[in-house]
Amino acid sequence: MFFFYGGLFFLLLIRMITIQATGEAEGQALAAKAAAKYEREKIINASRGKILDQHGDVIAEDTLSYRLVAVLSPKATADAKNPKHVNDVEKTASVLAEYLPLSKEEIVKRLSKEGVYQVEFGSAGRDISHEMMTKISEEKLPGIDFLKDLKRFYPGGTFASHLIGYAERKELEDGKTTTVGMMGLESIYNEQLTGKNGKVQYESDLWGYLLPNSKEMVTPAQDGYNIHTTLDRSVQNFLEDAMSRVEKEYEPEKMVAIVADPKTGKILAMSQRPTFDPETREGLNTNWLNDTIENTIEPGSTMKMFTVAAAVEEGKWSPNDYYQSGRYTLFGDSISDHNTVGWGSITYLEGFQRSSNVAMAYLLERLGDKTFIEYVKKFGFGEQTGIDLPHEASGKIIDKYPANRLTTTYGQGSTVTPMQLIQGVTAIANDGVMMRPFVIDQVVNPLTNEVVSNHKPAEAGKPISADTAKQVRELLASTVTSEKGTAKRFKLTDYTVAGKTGTAEISKPEGGYYKGYNNFLYSFLGMAPAEDPKLVVYIAVSKPKLEAGEVGSMPVSEIFKSVTENSLKYMNIKSEDMKSIPAFSIPDYEGQDVAVAQSQIIKQKMKPIIIGESGKVQEHFPTGETDILQGSLVFLKTDGPITVPDFSNWSKRNVLVYQMLSGLNIQVVGEGYVISQSVTKGTVTNDQTPIVIKLETPEETNTKVVPPPNVEGEETLPQD
Repeated sequence: MFFFYGGLFFLLLIRMITIQATGEAEGQALAAKAAAKYEREKIINASRGKILDQHGDVIAEDTLSYRLVAVLSPKATADAKNPKHVNDVEKTASVLAEYLPLSKEEIVKRLSKEGVYQVEFGSAGRDISHEMMTKISEEKLPGIDFLKDLKRFYPGGTFASHLIGYAERKELEDGKTTTVGMMGLESIYNEQLTGKNGKVQYESDLWGYLLPNSKEMVTPAQDGYNIHTTLDRSVQNFLEDAMSRVEKEYEPEKMVAIVADPKTGKILAMSQRPTFDPETREGLNTNWLNDTIENTIEPGSTMKMFTVAAAVEEGKWSPNDYYQSGRYTLFGDSISDHNTVGWGSITYLEGFQRSSNVAMAYLLERLGDKTFIEYVKKFGFGEQTGIDLPHEASGKIIDKYPANRLTTTYGQGSTVTPMQLIQGVTAIANDGVMMRPFVIDQVVNPLTNEVVSNHKPAEAGKPISADTAKQVRELLASTVTSEKGTAKRFKLTDYTVAGKTGTAEISKPEGGYYKGYNNFLYSFLGMAPAEDPKLVVYIAVSKPKLEAGEVGSMPVSEIFKSVTENSLKYMNIKSEDMKSIPAFSIPDYEGQDVAVAQSQIIKQKMKPIIIGESGKVQEHFPTGETDILQGSLVFLKTDGPITVPDFSNWSKRNVLVYQMLSGLNIQVVGEGYVISQSVTKGTVTNDQTPIVIKLETPEETNTKVVPPPNVEGEETLPQD
């Protein structure tokens, strides 16, 4: 017995020494087995990057949502009186069917699965709001639980939807879910927007509690990069509102619009109709394309501005020479003016103002058709603009025969994209320098504020001289101001406008053109103020439902006037009426006594806004050596408690300046000008008191819309 038990002990001792030396038993690594049993890992979810406008206002971001799960395994219940799994499938399915877009039968089928611990409900059980989560929780259904999740949130609704696109949660092969961009910038920049999840690793006992002396190892999550666009939220909202009104009133088949800065090529706003809501995808059933760059059109008479620009540059433009309007014949093919009979013998200037096709034909004779096509290409037509978006179409300039070159002078036959028209018109607005359009300003790491990618304004060519550009702007302005001009309806109240109307035939897929009064593409390509354009705008409305007496420029001008006038005012661009008002140079008030600075500002007929009570001026806006007009606000920051001013009729820009200098908790609601404030004038406040300021655009304030009168001499028929 001694030798028997001694031998067993000796064998056991050898086994223990072997295991300690090798760390293996029966071919398995014991450390790995222990780690698998006791090590725990918790995922730290990374946030998807934000999409922002040029001022940092959010266009798309992640927000908290919930995911519904149902625990089916009875093993989850330790106390039968307090069940933790679904113990009544029929009742649970009946209740959930009231909240989820699933039938009771579908829910029963999910809840009846065998051999699984828990189930989810697909897309129907994801992106659940806090409100709905609370309501379902109040039903006290055993086994029904919620997991915190992230949902993509688009606060602007249909805000530039075909540009921004949308992202949605997708289930991966391992059962985990992630947000994936499906369209637009969300898809194009999906890799940059997608963050990397982090994790927490720790050792625990069988019940999941952290073991004594064990270490936590944290790998932090890396949030996705933020995409800063060139869009301006205010300008985009002006555009979306105007487009929605016109869509409701005229029910067009399609609309497209772009607003850009001609000095830089920045796209400030772009939209199209039909559109969709990126959160619900409602409306996304007819067109997934970004029509501003991916679809081509025959531009119609908007092309005439480039034809005339080429003639001016080549010295072939004689505005006071006469020609016979009405009809022109080339090798047996005839074209006519839009009224079919013309206006007799008229000057080329009048012909341009009346949008005469025949004037372009005779101008082409002077210019030479080959030279004309060279200028068309210099303006960027026939090739991609190079905008920082994929799938851009190039259009097609047809110049095989002389007749093709002739019809191209007035925008028929050849095709272009709306973005090409915007790029081309920047040369006229920007003294001959054509700017490449772009929509991405910066890509930024939100954790370090490092600029990962930075897009700068870039020239796309110099098709014409500065002198030519100025002459063409004057010609385009005359189409608005002349009694014979086709663009009289596009005149603004406070700013000068230069531009060209267009009425283009729309080609059929099977060939030929649609016929009928409502079957045309009505458009306007313009700029304002005419003398020194700050905005270039293209609006196109396809097949609007016009009633008797209505003309195609009505829906187009309604959008253009609303967007351009409001945008220029929002940008604080001087209006025509303000040009006669003398401007004053603001000195540097910093360090001066606030009472002295206030007195000087009043003498110059400007309005001082004191942020504080007394003492020396710490900051002021505008800054030193800045020219401003009489009646402008000058903000002076000093010491002491802050008294709330009367914000009535302040622009959003002035409110934001006040917010920046004061540090007050100001919440701005709406766009345009201040109509109300939650804290009354004269109240002494601090940075903890919330102040809600509501703004409205002039259109919202003046709800009664008076239709413009019919304008004689307007372009009402298509060009042949």
